[in-house]
Amino acid sequence: MAKIALGACAWGNDGTFGNNFTESDLRPIFDAACKAGLNLWDTAFVYGMGRSEEVLGKFLRSVPRESYLISDKFTPQCANLQADNAVIEMYNGSVKRLGTDFMDYYWIHNPVGAPEWTRKLIPLAKTGKIGKIGLSNHNLAEIKEADNILKEAGLKVSAIQNHYSLLNRSSETSGILDWCRDNNAEFFAYMVLEQGALSGKYDTAHPFPADSARGQVYNPVLPQLERLNNALKKIADKHKVSIAQLPVAWAIAKGTVPILGVTKVKHVDDALTAANLKLNLDEIRELESLADNANINTVRIWEKEMQ
Repeated sequence: MAKIALGACAWGNDGTFGNNFTESDLRPIFDAACKAGLNLWDTAFVYGMGRSEEVLGKFLRSVPRESYLISDKFTPQCANLQADNAVIEMYNGSVKRLGTDFMDYYWIHNPVGAPEWTRKLIPLAKTGKIGKIGLSNHNLAEIKEADNILKEAGLKVSAIQNHYSLLNRSSETSGILDWCRDNNAEFFAYMVLEQGALSGKYDTAHPFPADSARGQVYNPVLPQLERLNNALKKIADKHKVSIAQLPVAWAIAKGTVPILGVTKVKHVDDALTAANLKLNLDEIRELESLADNANINTVRIWEKEMQ
């Protein structure tokens, strides 16, 4: 199992990060990741409506297929309801853009219409074109429902992908992480850095871009974030690492695979350092206590609190 996945969400130029990225901006990032041995890439059709897949696919065509792993998603809201099987149709479009014929991980992106889409995923999975079936943004009851449906067909849920960070541990308190351990399923943690809010880069004097989606979410709680990041810095300094590397190392220590959005070569370097950073149990507990005391709700509009 890879320690870290690299996320190409922002490669879709959706404005989430307040700017756009060209292929010439992104190619050095891809090359740095290959050199560092970070080869698990996470994307989806909905990230720029195919743009993320197209850019990533162009780069992937330049390296051997066995040198990387791909994690992609079926997003129900983007499904063609007129198709005989919308899951297969979206999958076929994604593999074409990515330049492959096999998905190492393929996820149902959210639980909208979950039972129906889980069943429609079965014929595709039985073709052998998916390595591991995953569910994203599902709560425990929805995970169990999907797993039961798949087991009837001789398949299983092999991976879960949810929002999981120091500021949002609901996938842990709800029992989802325990379910993953009990059922030999990997857990992918997205938004581990809360889109930069836990990087130490932003504070009351240096807010997020006001016109970005993350700026609208995190700028109102910058005073709490500033206090939290100042406390995190003391722990980071002990390890001689940056603040941003702590939440990633924490997520790995919790047995998860953090997905890190990479928009700069530096992000790849940070990911590699974080993958090799070891935290002890006391440090893990201290990080969680500091985050709890910040009392910040980071559940986004497309998500729900896992219960």
